[in-house]
Amino acid sequence: MQSGTLSVTCHFVQMRNDHLASGERPLPDRARRPAIGERELIWMMALLMACNAFGIDAILPALDELAGSLGAPGNDRQFVVGVYLLAAGFGTLIPGSFADRFGRRPVLFAALGAYIVLSLACAATTSFTQLIVLRALQGFFAAGIIALPPAIIRDRVGGDKMARMMSLIFVIFLLVPAVAPSIGQGVLLLLGDWRWIFVAMALLGVTMTVWVYVRLPETLHDDDRQEINISVIGRNMRRAVTLRLTIGYTLASALVFGGLFGFINSSQQLIGEAFGAGDMFPLLFAFCAGSMALANWSNSRIVERFGARRVSHSALFLFIVVSALQLWFATQPDESLWTFVPLMAANMSLLGFIGANFGSIAMQPFRHIAGAASSAQSFLRMTTGATLGAAVGYAYDGTARPLALALLVSAIMSLLFVLYSERGALFGPPEPEVE
Repeated sequence: MQSGTLSVTCHFVQMRNDHLASGERPLPDRARRPAIGERELIWMMALLMACNAFGIDAILPALDELAGSLGAPGNDRQFVVGVYLLAAGFGTLIPGSFADRFGRRPVLFAALGAYIVLSLACAATTSFTQLIVLRALQGFFAAGIIALPPAIIRDRVGGDKMARMMSLIFVIFLLVPAVAPSIGQGVLLLLGDWRWIFVAMALLGVTMTVWVYVRLPETLHDDDRQEINISVIGRNMRRAVTLRLTIGYTLASALVFGGLFGFINSSQQLIGEAFGAGDMFPLLFAFCAGSMALANWSNSRIVERFGARRVSHSALFLFIVVSALQLWFATQPDESLWTFVPLMAANMSLLGFIGANFGSIAMQPFRHIAGAASSAQSFLRMTTGATLGAAVGYAYDGTARPLALALLVSAIMSLLFVLYSERGALFGPPEPEVE
């Protein structure tokens, strides 16, 4: 009898060790409910982040209707997107530290609740100024759905495996921007009022809240809990954004995604006004976003073999080349939609090989303070990217030149920041899981 018990115990220990050998950390004891598998976790984290993307992209086809309804002049309509992004950037400073103290689940619920309530408030707004204020509040208080998914993934894995999982998350996440404008346009056509798009946002938030409540266990380990202490929080955040090994990657991703935000801000005007293809906007936007999703899927297949550094560094050099080509076409008097869209799609696909890898490299040293690190890095990325994106969008002059110039300059500066973090040595080998 004892021999049988010992055998079962040894088998269990072996299974546990085999599980951990894959690079995944066990869940805390209190979270030992029916386990969430890797595939479901990836889908859940992706769709949580997609709430943020849906909150941005679904409203794009309705910006003309919204501006006319609320009396927003000229390029001011872009503030509906830009202020959300900027406020979300500042908001990401908050949830990570609370999540490091109280756990990931309660902070996620708070963020989702704010997203739902403020979506409904936006639907009921009566003035453009009021809408801008509500969108700022929505971005700020819902920032947890942006900041926490990387921390939750880092709770379980690290190294190039994290890069692979984040790439898969971005594949699914980017399906939402690909279809969100079509959904927004469909709601507008069926119901005739842009306000229903915000109601759709609220419904998505409710769906995610139920899913997280039922299926997501707490991933924060007891030995990783941090006290709510301003000096401790400040020290953790400061380390997350000052460590030479990672700060270059955080700033680099902020800059390249600033160019992407610039495209999102001005895409409706670029495609509709500059190129006269407003009816094709949802399809063309989906094509660009879809190319980025496909690139992230490709990255997930190769990153553990070649390493996040080799893949992302190669993509960044290609991004510079494509951006230079895009700027050349933008300066020509006869630039057409059929040169702009393929080049924009190419750059967005290259971002698929940059974003998840840069983010994973930047998070790698911070397993014990993953929440604070994710908040600090998300803040830097979002505020820098959103500010640059808003500037690019507001600089729209009827051509693609401001966007193309911003893409090239930001890519070159990103390379310089990466060189700083790597002390001039690029294309490093694959990185093993490090606890």
